[in-house]
Amino acid sequence: MLTTVLGSGIAFLDGTVINVALPTIGRELDASFAGLSWIANGYLVTLASLILVGGSVGDRLGRKRVYLAGAGAFALASLMCGMAPNVPLLVVARAFQGVAGAFLVPGSLALIQTTFHPDDRARAIGAWSGLAGITTAIGPFLGGWLVEAASWRWVFLLNLPMAAVVILVGQRHLLESRDPTIEGRPDLPGAALGALGLAASTYGLIQEDVVVGLVGLAVLATFVVVEARTAHPMLPLGIFRSRQFSGANAVTFAVYAALSAVLFLLSLVLQQALGYSPLAAGAATVPLTLVMLALSSRSGALAQRIGPRIPMTLGPLGIAAGMVLMLRIDTGGTYLAQVLPALLVFSGGLVLTVAPLTSTVLAAADARHAGVASGVNNAVSRAAGLIAVAGLPIIAGFDASAAVGGETLVDGFHRATVVGAAVVLVGAAIAWLTIRSDVLEVAAGEDAKAEEDEAAVEACFSCAVSSPPTPHRERAPMK
Repeated sequence: MLTTVLGSGIAFLDGTVINVALPTIGRELDASFAGLSWIANGYLVTLASLILVGGSVGDRLGRKRVYLAGAGAFALASLMCGMAPNVPLLVVARAFQGVAGAFLVPGSLALIQTTFHPDDRARAIGAWSGLAGITTAIGPFLGGWLVEAASWRWVFLLNLPMAAVVILVGQRHLLESRDPTIEGRPDLPGAALGALGLAASTYGLIQEDVVVGLVGLAVLATFVVVEARTAHPMLPLGIFRSRQFSGANAVTFAVYAALSAVLFLLSLVLQQALGYSPLAAGAATVPLTLVMLALSSRSGALAQRIGPRIPMTLGPLGIAAGMVLMLRIDTGGTYLAQVLPALLVFSGGLVLTVAPLTSTVLAAADARHAGVASGVNNAVSRAAGLIAVAGLPIIAGFDASAAVGGETLVDGFHRATVVGAAVVLVGAAIAWLTIRSDVLEVAAGEDAKAEEDEAAVEACFSCAVSSPPTPHRERAPMK
């Protein structure tokens, strides 16, 4: 649990910690809003593009091996980010971080799915969600403190000792696992088409280049055709036949799109419109951390007891309510009156949503496809965040080529929260219509039976090998 939480945590941390550091990076490196967007999105483009490949490679070569290799590569990329002298090189280093993260993130959940007993998985995933969520939520506070006390470069250099712990502890304590049904050669055409299609479509969206975006969509369509005809595809399309799996991923897209856009803008609003220091802006989100720490594990246990349908419906409603309350955040307002109430409601909805959502995604797919299922869900959440942040200039009415602040920034933030709340409400409706209350119980029962069958086969084989042969006896003739 320590290794999986810490490993996925550094990847999640770099998705949020960068937000509070962006204003300082922009001043020191003379970056426009588009430049700041690319510093955030350079990481997300490669992460979203390759995360399916990372999950599939882990299933094939060994989840422990790929996970630890991703942690080492992430540390190296973080060092490059910390040493970057200008915006272009920082964007390149962030892209390399995304590549490493694509092999790191799917492995964390896949290792939990294949290590913990079916009866304990929901609680384990709840603990993982809460602890990993803490690393995400604490990112702005930690980033603000590092920016103010030292330099924005330490936001990235902090990953080095954390990755070292992941590698040392993981090498000693993690068990290796892989998908035993994988045969034949790796699906290199599928991997190339999937990565290229995701990269081109997201790049086209960010740059508002219609031609590149359409090319990306065409490549993704080709990817689906190739995977349907490949004997051993990187992405088994059969997992989407599960209504639970498809519905949970649709909810993931809605929730994480709104979440990414709001958290990206909130840090800018607090610093550039309300006058908060980097440390104060980071400290403003500490209630998010406290709520996640206190309630995420209980949320996972609740979903195991009553089913995920109700929490996955009420949770997005709470997130949307928190976004509506953020409309009260304005210049001249106070933290206790405007910011804190919105964050408390927002975090309550987030706690109800994350653990049941993650458990449902993994429960709806076969355990042998744990890496791919985790990769799909992570790709959906990253792509959702990428699309949301890339579309902010259009939604909020910003000029991407110029710096934004003051009332313009606040007005754009309000528009983005309204759109985000609407998107999250769609997610709540999808959860209510597609998710079954017994999906976790059914999955636990199926996995337990599979484990019993496997144990029985192993016992029978062991008995046949170790027991002496029964002497042949001649049967007496029948009278």
